[in-house]
Amino acid sequence: MKVECASNIGFCFGVRRAINILEKTASERGGVETLGALVHNQQVLNRLSGMGVRVVKNIDDISGCTVAISSHGVGPAVLAELKSKGLEIVDTTCPFVKRAQVAAKRFHDAGFFTVIYGDVNHPEVKGILGWAGGNGLATLNPQGLDDIPDLSRYIGVLSQTTQIPTGFTSFVKNVIDQALVKDAEIRIADTLCHDIRDRQSAALELAGRVDLMLVIGGHNSANTRHLLDLCKTVSNTHLIETASELQTDWLKGVSRIGITSGASTDETTISEVCSYLDSFQPELSFKLALAYVTIHLLFRRNK
Repeated sequence: MKVECASNIGFCFGVRRAINILEKTASERGGVETLGALVHNQQVLNRLSGMGVRVVKNIDDISGCTVAISSHGVGPAVLAELKSKGLEIVDTTCPFVKRAQVAAKRFHDAGFFTVIYGDVNHPEVKGILGWAGGNGLATLNPQGLDDIPDLSRYIGVLSQTTQIPTGFTSFVKNVIDQALVKDAEIRIADTLCHDIRDRQSAALELAGRVDLMLVIGGHNSANTRHLLDLCKTVSNTHLIETASELQTDWLKGVSRIGITSGASTDETTISEVCSYLDSFQPELSFKLALAYVTIHLLFRRNK
């Protein structure tokens, strides 16, 4: 059984940057609070917790003088409230997310209605919508624009950074088809993360060459779920958060296994999965040999 990892695996640039900033801050100050989870990966959060990093859900729950903003970013109203309370802000917002925020603000300042291709419940998308100044919406279904009777003729379209490029392209085409009958002006900003784009491409290429694809990452991580959906189109694929979720039934009759990971999956978790897979084949051979010896002894006893 051969195991191969995708070329883009482990922390992405934005997550690694955020963790480095947070670790440095926690070390210097003996701990720090983050407004919302830094990343959607419980193993990473558990490790940071051991360094004194505490997650708070609401601004009112902040007890210290310093607060860190997660890599998903926040809207301007949240920033203003934090500053009004005199809090020192440690901003770990991913640069690619920041670029999407700037695009949304640019649309708003130009009088455009902002349409975000993304999950409206995701913290990154909520933050980007905030920069659209309340003049926008987030959806994964272009038909949702039909429900807005007073939709502006001026429309700006961008994407949640972790979405699949082909999905965004298809979404944009649908928006154009709907909007052109309204004598509209449309602006499109490519806000997809370059790292995520490369990761998805590498995972898809690998999935096409293996019998089983494993995606390692948090079950509530958007970019991890997108990897799962993408790889499923060409290979038998499972999402696991840790090695403990591996099922031996998946490995039966499998000769080639591919591994990729979400952008916030740490190297330790990936190594644990690889170690389990490396040990599986010898373990299986031992069990088969033991079963053979047992059957042979029973046969001689009954002979």
